[in-house]
Amino acid sequence: MQVRPAEPSDADEVAGVHVRSWQVAYRGLLPEEVLDGLRPEDRAVRYRFGAATDPNEPSTIVALEDGAIRGFATTAPARDGDVPGCGELCALYVDPPSWGQGVGSVLVSASRARLAGQGFTAAVLWVLVGNERAARFYRADGWGPDGSRRLDTIWGASADEIRYRRRLG
Repeated sequence: MQVRPAEPSDADEVAGVHVRSWQVAYRGLLPEEVLDGLRPEDRAVRYRFGAATDPNEPSTIVALEDGAIRGFATTAPARDGDVPGCGELCALYVDPPSWGQGVGSVLVSASRARLAGQGFTAAVLWVLVGNERAARFYRADGWGPDGSRRLDTIWGASADEIRYRRRLG
């Protein structure tokens, strides 16, 4: 498996992974009409791969196997004001047919290394309440709930989320 920075030409393929992952992982957690209405082409135009050279801007990596993108992860400085100096794993999605094949583990490890390399000693991420698969995955990687919770609106759906945190390095 190869991991590399996302490039502008990856946008359509990453968007496909993003949408398919949401449609499977969040079924029963978010409204059906929201999930069924997701379209990769709507998502692809929002990505800014390869444009950011500023370490304060989000950065995305992709995992490729047999020439196809199997997953992606985005990191940045934490957006929450109550965790100054923390990095954030903003997104980690794996194409559902590749679940359980180590893609997520490779991406989360590379993301932690990237954040640590930027000088962060801890990182946060948000997990949708009820997403037990993601919660198990992150707990196995050393992340744990830090007591923060938020209601967010994502792709037009109300999302109840729990923040997880872990030390880096």
